[in-house]
Amino acid sequence: MGNKQVDTVALKQSWKQVAAHGDAVPGYFYAHLFLAHPETRDLFPVAMAAQRDRLVTALGRMVSNVDSIGDVVGYIEDLGRDHRKFGTIAGHYPAVGASLLATLKHFLGDAWTPELAGDWAEAYNLIATTMITAAEGAESEPATWNAEVIATERRGMDVGTVTIRLDDDLEYRPGQSLAVEIPQRPRQWRYLSPTQGPTADRTITFHVQLVAGGQVSGALLRDLTAGDRVRLGPPIGRLLTLPEDEDWPDLLLVAGGTGLAPLLAVLDQVAERHRATGRGPRVTLYHGVRHSWSFYAKPELARYAGASWLETRFVVSDDPSYPGTRGLVGDVAAADGPWPGRLALVCGSPRMVDHTTATLEASGMDPDRIRAERYEDPYTEQIPQKRVRVRARESIQPGVGLG
Repeated sequence: MGNKQVDTVALKQSWKQVAAHGDAVPGYFYAHLFLAHPETRDLFPVAMAAQRDRLVTALGRMVSNVDSIGDVVGYIEDLGRDHRKFGTIAGHYPAVGASLLATLKHFLGDAWTPELAGDWAEAYNLIATTMITAAEGAESEPATWNAEVIATERRGMDVGTVTIRLDDDLEYRPGQSLAVEIPQRPRQWRYLSPTQGPTADRTITFHVQLVAGGQVSGALLRDLTAGDRVRLGPPIGRLLTLPEDEDWPDLLLVAGGTGLAPLLAVLDQVAERHRATGRGPRVTLYHGVRHSWSFYAKPELARYAGASWLETRFVVSDDPSYPGTRGLVGDVAAADGPWPGRLALVCGSPRMVDHTTATLEASGMDPDRIRAERYEDPYTEQIPQKRVRVRARESIQPGVGLG
C-alpha cells in the first residue's frame, strides 16, 4: 500500500465513530460534493431520497477495511468497470475522495489528526486507483448495453418476470448479476440476476421481487411493458459462479425467495454439462419462501423433471397450513446433512444468507465450502471482511456508486 504503513485499526475505529452520526453523514457528504463539484450532480438520481447513505457507507466500509482488499481485489476491479455505466471518469474519484475526507474531518473533530488523515487518504487512493485502472482496461468494451423488453409476466402478488432482448452480445457467467436501468426510473440502477446463461437469441429473463416502498421494483412489475428500452451494465459478482474448465463438485443450492434466480442459471449450466458429457455434479436444491403461493419458479424447475442428478425440496416458513416441509430453509438444509464434499451456494435476503451460512457451519460444513450472495446491492454489502461471502443484488434497492 504505497510506502506508508496504514493503521487499519484506527481506520475502523474512526469510521465506527462517524457512522454513529447516522443520516447526518450522507447529508453532509452530498452537500459538500455537490457544492464543491456541481458537475457530479448529474451522475446521481434526481430523487436522492432513495440514494440515502449508500455511496458514503460503501466507501467508508471499503476504505476502513483496506487491509482485506487483497481478498476481493477482483470484486473492486469489477466495481471500477461497472462504474463506467454512470458516466464516471477518473477525474470524479478525487472529488469523491475529497468530500469523503471532509466529511470525516467534520464528524471526528479533534480526533481528526494528521496521521489519521494520511491513513484515510492512502487507503482511499489504493481503492480508487484499483477501480480506475480496471475501468481504463475496459475502455475497448461498451460501458452499457441496450435491450428491448419483449415480455413481462406477473407470477404472483409480489413477484414477476421481465424478459429482454439485447441489441448486441453481452458475455456473462451463470450466477452473475447485471445492473439494469429502466426508462421509468432514469439513473436508478438495480442489480438483477439472469435466470440462464447467454443465449443464441440474446434474451435474458430476470425475476423481480416487489419491495415495500421500492421505487424501482414497483415500476418493474407494474409499469414496464413490451417495447420499452432498457440499459444494462457489465456483469458483476463471482461467488455464485462455477469454475471454468474444471470438474465441478456436487452442489448444495439454498435459495430464499427470488434469490433462486442465479441458482437457476447455475442449474442450466449443470444440465448442459450432463447433456454434453453424460456426467456432472449431483445437485440438491432447497427453495424457501414464507407462503406456498410464493413458489413462483415451478415452470423453470419443471425443465429438470426426472433428472437423476437433481433433488429439489420446497420449504415454507410462515404458513402453518402448508402440508409440506415447514421451517427456515437453512435449518432444513442443515438438518438434511451432512454434506461431505459438497459446495454450498446460498442466495437470498441478508437475514436468510446470514442464518443459512451460520447454520450450515454449525452443522459441521467446512466454511470454505460455503459461498453466499445477498440479494441486494453489492456495493453496500460485499465489503472485505476476514472471510468474504456476500454479494450482489437486491431485487431492487437503489444502486450505489457514482450514479
